[in-house]
Amino acid sequence: MVAASAECGADAVQQGRNQSLNIHLPMSTEDNDFDVAKKVADLIKAVGKERQQKILRWVAENFEVSIAAAPVAPALNPPATPGSQGPGQITPPPRATNIKSFVDLKSPRSDNQFATVVAYYYAFEAPPDERRDTITAEMLRDATRLAQRKRLGTPSVTLAHAKSRGYLDAADRGQYRINSVGENLVAMALPSSGAVAEAKRNTAARRRSGKNKASSPKRAAAKKKRP
Repeated sequence: MVAASAECGADAVQQGRNQSLNIHLPMSTEDNDFDVAKKVADLIKAVGKERQQKILRWVAENFEVSIAAAPVAPALNPPATPGSQGPGQITPPPRATNIKSFVDLKSPRSDNQFATVVAYYYAFEAPPDERRDTITAEMLRDATRLAQRKRLGTPSVTLAHAKSRGYLDAADRGQYRINSVGENLVAMALPSSGAVAEAKRNTAARRRSGKNKASSPKRAAAKKKRP
């Protein structure tokens, strides 16, 4: 009897928690994990940190899942010199050396994602003397050229759209700064599996196009030699 009363009491408390949250999120099975997380973040971003932690803890308890702490980014080590690496140590993967290699690595699938990748690159990945806290339409236009990407119609509009998607925040006039949502998009969600497949198809298509162009002069010369 006591156990049954305790169980009923726990159910009542949980129901009260769910009602107090009053969460109504328009989600579908087509939403990916990142989109769902963004909707939850938009819902609770207006409340204080303490309430955010309480709400997320209640949600975790409701679904009986544990929330692990975010991994801490490892400190950057100086380049290893020949003979300085001990036995059993693994050389870390090389970092992107320029904006083109970083864009190729992340394979953004939309202009909004591309703008976010560019903002992330200049904030965290660019050489120290090139890093910028914010990007502008001019920097985004220049990035399309450096990354050999199709030119944007109006870069300022692309930045505004990336802001409306929640990836960037407006800073000074005409300047945009990447936020935590945009950082998670670039660091964790990109490249997506679809983007990797599309990049491979594009690379194969460019190679075929190059071979066709190289063989065209030979074919033309062969036709001229025919009597």
